[in-house]
Amino acid sequence: MSGARFDWAGLLRAGLAPLAQGGAGLRPEEFWRLTPLELRLMLGRGAGPSALTRAGLLALMADYPDTKERGDAGPGEPD
Repeated sequence: MSGARFDWAGLLRAGLAPLAQGGAGLRPEEFWRLTPLELRLMLGRGAGPSALTRAGLLALMADYPDTKERGDAGPGEPD
């Protein structure tokens, strides 16, 4: 290995800590049966983009504000 230490304590906290404390709330036998893919997904490191954060949502709202222009009303809404 390249000298990087594996964070076993952090990994165990992520899997075994109760949901209220930010963990997955798994029982030990459930945790140790996880596949590497399941573990990556549980930690939020799976394939695909990460979830939209509050900061990302606020940035989108600033870039694309809700405005009504003539003819822009949805079904059942007055123009």
